[in-house]
Amino acid sequence: MIGSLIGSLADSVLATFIVFCRIGACLMLVPGFSSINIPVQVRLFVAVVTTFALTPILVAVLRPLLADAAPLALASLICSELLIGSVIGMAGRVFFLALQTMATATASAIGLSSIPGTQVGDTDPAPALVPLITAAVTTMFFITDQHWQVLRGLMNSYDVWRPGTKLGGEVALAQLVNRLSEAFVLTLRITSPFIVYSVIVNFAVGLINKLTPAIPVYFISVPFILFGGFLLLYLTSDELLTQFMIGLSSYLAG
Repeated sequence: MIGSLIGSLADSVLATFIVFCRIGACLMLVPGFSSINIPVQVRLFVAVVTTFALTPILVAVLRPLLADAAPLALASLICSELLIGSVIGMAGRVFFLALQTMATATASAIGLSSIPGTQVGDTDPAPALVPLITAAVTTMFFITDQHWQVLRGLMNSYDVWRPGTKLGGEVALAQLVNRLSEAFVLTLRITSPFIVYSVIVNFAVGLINKLTPAIPVYFISVPFILFGGFLLLYLTSDELLTQFMIGLSSYLAG
């Protein structure tokens, strides 16, 4: 009786660790939770608490896989869960990476590329406009309760990818490519006014420079380009953030 009790306890501990593999890998990459501004202890605490909350629901599914499982089978199960969690987390993170890329292009379009900014949630240097946009989007991510959608999606992922399912590299790559395509189409659509603004303004400045070659039109036009870019950002910022959060929430809800 004591031996069976110890074996059951060992299976429960191992099942908890298997659940932690998927959840921990996802929270390591998913937006918001993976920010460098959040201490590692806090991220680990969130992953452990989430694991303890989901394990009683999933332990019945995992125990048949762990009963008399060979060490090689356990290692394969752990790697599979880590891969699935990483794919789920990276699929959400690509939306923020795409937004950072297009925000950098936007800063260049309105003449802010030479002004460095303090990074929020990242270590790479970027123009001042990029951390402003990413900080606003990350704040809205938590204000609109999208982090709960992430946890709900993790729970639902066990219906799509059952524990023990071998997620092939082709499937994982296809998932990331599809999310990357959706993310860049979304961010390109919401930052398109700045690209159009850049084309029109630079064409006008180049035309004026050709008509008056003796006047340094480019240097004179910089303050006016900045003012127009800031005005456009002021007029479109609400819609930009709203459309991005709608696109992100539709992915997380699906």
